[in-house]
Amino acid sequence: MHIGLTYDLRQEYLAAGFSDDETAEFDRPSTVEALEQALRELGHTTDRIGHVQALVRRLAGGAEWDLVFNIAEGLEGIAREAQVPALLDAYGIAYTFSDPLVMALTLHKGLTKTVVAAGGVPTPPFALIQQAADLGRIDLPYPLFAKPVAEGTGKGITPASRIRDAAALQAVCTNLLTKYQQPVLVETFLPGREFTVGITGTGAAARAVATLEIILLPQAEADVYSYVNKENSEELVECRLVRAADDEQVAAAERVALDAWRILGCRDAGRVDLRCDANGSPSFMEVNPLAGLHPEHSDLPMLATKSGLTYVELIRRIVASAEPRVAAARFSKARRFRSQ
Repeated sequence: MHIGLTYDLRQEYLAAGFSDDETAEFDRPSTVEALEQALRELGHTTDRIGHVQALVRRLAGGAEWDLVFNIAEGLEGIAREAQVPALLDAYGIAYTFSDPLVMALTLHKGLTKTVVAAGGVPTPPFALIQQAADLGRIDLPYPLFAKPVAEGTGKGITPASRIRDAAALQAVCTNLLTKYQQPVLVETFLPGREFTVGITGTGAAARAVATLEIILLPQAEADVYSYVNKENSEELVECRLVRAADDEQVAAAERVALDAWRILGCRDAGRVDLRCDANGSPSFMEVNPLAGLHPEHSDLPMLATKSGLTYVELIRRIVASAEPRVAAARFSKARRFRSQ
């Protein structure tokens, strides 16, 4: 297939004056290079498109692809991860990963938790703080945990995010509301083990690839998988492969992750993050349907590699999961052509 690549390069946005924090989720050139090499090893031709504005220009110029491999995060708005998928839907072009509805929903952690909870998936009780006045209505037992409702890569998460009293809650939420200009998610803090489950496939075909346990080392910021801990994970974090066959908590975590993945309608590949309560029961925390794909530094390729799955095989599985949509797009395009 002829496959286009959409992505956001961090260095381009930094050069344009954006901050490290604003660009934390964006990719380095080596990610695009590795992805392109893997696709070529699988027999595909590739075409680097770039960010959403570049995609607009290419589509307006009549460019076409059999499939777009999309890892573009977007920059503006809570629905930013939905922008590239929505454009490609409008042009009838198939792409990897989830559709605009899922991308917009899952970036909003509060709405995501509401949906999975309605589907019977365990998730910590929470409140959404739209403004400082909402803090008086919180009726959750301490300790609590607070984070921006629509950020990734640990943005906005520090040791202060674990909150022990009303004064700290006021201070942390006020700061986050001001800095990120979006609601703050406040939820019950779970003190147990933390897992990230890698998933490939769509619907009934979705499978847990492997699970990593996130273990903070003594020199790390305590209690939280913070922005600092994630940015310096090689020195501060141990990502330990744990197996469902050997550990019932891991098996339970993978069941919860797959339930959430299917309820939300996520596609092709991604990650589900979970944490255990004081009794050892895992709960859904959030989902990443557009997980990082750097072969050495991103969690999904890391857990795949630790479980014996090569990077090229991971990319092959993602493309294979998307291929039925390629055939559907071709059929739809042919039908539209015949009707003209």
